[in-house]
Amino acid sequence: MKLTCSRSLLASALQIVSGAVPTRSPKEILKNIKLSLGDGKATLLGTDQEVGIRYELLDIETDSVGDVLLPYQRITAILREVQDDEVTLEVNEQALWVRAGQSEFRLSVEDPVEFPDVATFEDESYFVVPGRALKTGIQRTIFATDVESTRYALGGVLLEIDGDKLTLAATDSRRLAVYQTHCSTQGAVSEEVSQPVVPAKAMSLIDKSIHDDEQEIKIAIHQNDILVQTGLSTIYARLVEGRFPRYQDVIPNEFHQKIEMVTSPFLSAVRQAMIVTNDESRGVDFNFESGTLTLTSVGQDVGSSKIQLPISYEGDQIVITFDPRFVQEFLRVLDAASPLSLNLVDGNSAAVFKTDESYTYVVMPLSRDD
Repeated sequence: MKLTCSRSLLASALQIVSGAVPTRSPKEILKNIKLSLGDGKATLLGTDQEVGIRYELLDIETDSVGDVLLPYQRITAILREVQDDEVTLEVNEQALWVRAGQSEFRLSVEDPVEFPDVATFEDESYFVVPGRALKTGIQRTIFATDVESTRYALGGVLLEIDGDKLTLAATDSRRLAVYQTHCSTQGAVSEEVSQPVVPAKAMSLIDKSIHDDEQEIKIAIHQNDILVQTGLSTIYARLVEGRFPRYQDVIPNEFHQKIEMVTSPFLSAVRQAMIVTNDESRGVDFNFESGTLTLTSVGQDVGSSKIQLPISYEGDQIVITFDPRFVQEFLRVLDAASPLSLNLVDGNSAAVFKTDESYTYVVMPLSRDD
């Protein structure tokens, strides 16, 4: 079998599919990406058997039919180093040949029959979400997941669907990110499976697969897994087990102070305050006084910092201590010029950041002794 295509196109496709390829696995075959040719089309498959992706590779030249396993690390290294615009892959029973201009590589191959399949999207009943909204929702929640938690439900993003409203929520028990958008339905969608928790790895794959903001994303939710179609990609994921916390219960209903700020200068101040923090002294004091926010930090054996930021605040003094990483991760997913509000009860209660009605971020303060 033989395939010729654009080097950059193939490299980009492999980069997307690699999101499902495990870095460590007892099954060495999963460290490959499967390439299938048929009907003049090429499909790339990657999976760790919990999360998988099918990617349609367009604009190729082939009249072949068959499968081959591409050793991901070596193929991507070749595509990165060669300079020619076009690359040819040719396979026989003994080897995979990769040719580009004056360069030629012969790679050993494994039996593609042993590679697990990845489901195709054949559902007739599914949810539909605009590409821009879903991509934004993933980027504004995924960083709050806890992929190392023994509470498995915290290692994914909750997709809560209520009528025409889709809510994405993620938490690691110390902060919570919630994003809301609209969705629609196609066919007879079951209401019994409308609150799945999708692994963070799969959500990252979905994010990378959305290239067209105007594109409609199809989401089919089953009892134990989910399928998402994003144009050229179909992502499969086994749902995270366990019950997701009632996130609504941790969002305060009333606040004593609402402080308006702009993302870029606030993010700059937080980053400066982080410079002298360390694992032992990671807290930064956020001191809100009339007209000024002062950030102070002290890192044992490192030093100290004091950063002041003019703000439009005229209330009583409030001092609250945050892990600055949690504030930075929220701010850096926003547009630099975006306005935001920080809603406070006092220095010891959960703080709520809002950009608009669609996005809420809750952070628990550190005790002053942390």
